[in-house]
This record gives sequence, structure tokens and C-alpha cells, in this order.
Amino acid sequence: MNLLVKILVIIGNSASIGFGIWHFFVPQAWKWYSYIDINATELVAAVRAINAFFSLSLILFGIVNILLIYEDKSNRYSIIVMLAATCILWLTRVSFQVIYPQGSLYPSLQYGMLSAFVIVALCYLFSLLSMLFPKIPVQPLPGSREITIC
Repeated sequence: MNLLVKILVIIGNSASIGFGIWHFFVPQAWKWYSYIDINATELVAAVRAINAFFSLSLILFGIVNILLIYEDKSNRYSIIVMLAATCILWLTRVSFQVIYPQGSLYPSLQYGMLSAFVIVALCYLFSLLSMLFPKIPVQPLPGSREITIC
């Protein structure tokens, strides 16, 4: 496997794992529950469960991708499937940040988030495309001369 793909996967997965860990603390840091009616206990429980599920999913996707990329027993198909799933996840996040931007009260936060999401998505997208379309050696046509550039 291409070294650049491994490096990009590590960068993307480190960011995914970091976002996942960070997201466990977001509700308290941004006081999410203060915006919900105190009597809406089911809503609080649902938000808590969704956030925990989302955070854990980001962490697990990151770990599984790293294990697949660096494990000698992984096959190309399983790596492509996981990279495609992770790509879809991050491209969806980029789309939401463009259509329904978060952090709009602070433009630097809004565009910083967008930049981070785009960088992570590109790491996965480039890795996926590299796995889908590996370099194919080009054979010279019969009767043609090989040109060497020094």
C-alpha cells in the first residue's frame, strides 16, 4: 500500500478519533441541556444517547480504519468498504456545514470547522480513490521507442 495513503489515513483517523473524544464533552462545554425545557427528560436522554453513539462511532471508525490499513491480513475490499463509509460520513458533515453552518455567531469558528471537515474528508477521499484506482503500469505500444528523460 502507498505510504501517502497510510499517512493520510492516519491523519484522517486521528482527527476522527479526536473529534469523537472531544464530542463526549461538547454537551457540558456548550451547555446543550440549558436550551432544553427542564420537563423534557426524554429529549435530554435522546440527545445524550445520540451524542454518545455519534462520539463512539467516530472513535470506532478511526480505530477500525487504522487497524485495516496497518494489518497485513486485511484485504483490499474491506479497506475500500471502510474508507467509503468513512468518506460518506465526512462528506455528509461537510455538506451540512455548508448548507446549515454551525458556529455562525463566530465566523472564524464557522470557517475553521468547515476547513477541518474538508481536510479530514479529503484525506479519506484521496485514500479511497487511491485504493480504487491503483497505478496501472503503462506498457509501450509495439514498435514504439522508449524515451528516457534525464
